[in-house]
Amino acid sequence: MMPDKERALRQEVIDTCLKMNALGINQGTSGNASVRVSDEPNAGFFITPSAIPYEEIRPEDIVRMELDGSHSDNRRPSSEWRFHLDIMRHRPDCGAIVHTHGMFATTLACLRMEIPAFHYMIAQAGGPTIRCSGYATFGTQELSDTALEALEGRRACLLANHGMIAIGPSLKKALALALEVETLAGMYWRALQVGKPVILPDDEIERVGVKFGTMGYGAVEKGAAKPRKRKGKAA
Repeated sequence: MMPDKERALRQEVIDTCLKMNALGINQGTSGNASVRVSDEPNAGFFITPSAIPYEEIRPEDIVRMELDGSHSDNRRPSSEWRFHLDIMRHRPDCGAIVHTHGMFATTLACLRMEIPAFHYMIAQAGGPTIRCSGYATFGTQELSDTALEALEGRRACLLANHGMIAIGPSLKKALALALEVETLAGMYWRALQVGKPVILPDDEIERVGVKFGTMGYGAVEKGAAKPRKRKGKAA
């Protein structure tokens, strides 16, 4: 019988995906979410299964993955399990990941545009920009590599012609950041329809980040594995 604590954490993954859709930052089964099994940085994680409508997922359907890439055989993990695995491996500060295909974040991603510091809330993502990664086919190691690069020193990034990733210490915080990124993407898109937004200087974003406690988020701990660099550079 599944322990109550484990069942609750599996249910939280399901609830997070349902909230993503209810908030309008995702649709259908296009996104996914994961959370560490425990607070230990080397712990495995629970991830949404592949191709099951969120409304039909039960706690028993949630897949457990270990950091060696093995997983439970109750269901197939999300097709994007590779970037969940690599982020969990290389970012010991990350306790949860939310991936969405929100309208505005994805629109900017399709234009290969990063989100600059047109608004001080950009500091919530850990730096003066929300980068846009290079493009790679979904579910591939190449996508995972480019996502890791775009997330270096950040808590969120756009995925070119694809969507968005937000990370945090918990599912609640990762989801809140995903909503903030989608809101910022919508504001930036609207501002561009009128003119060229004024961009705040990096030192102001650093001051704001210190107030938020988000600066320096994502620094690789001593001895932790570092992400492989792909050819080229994230936008």
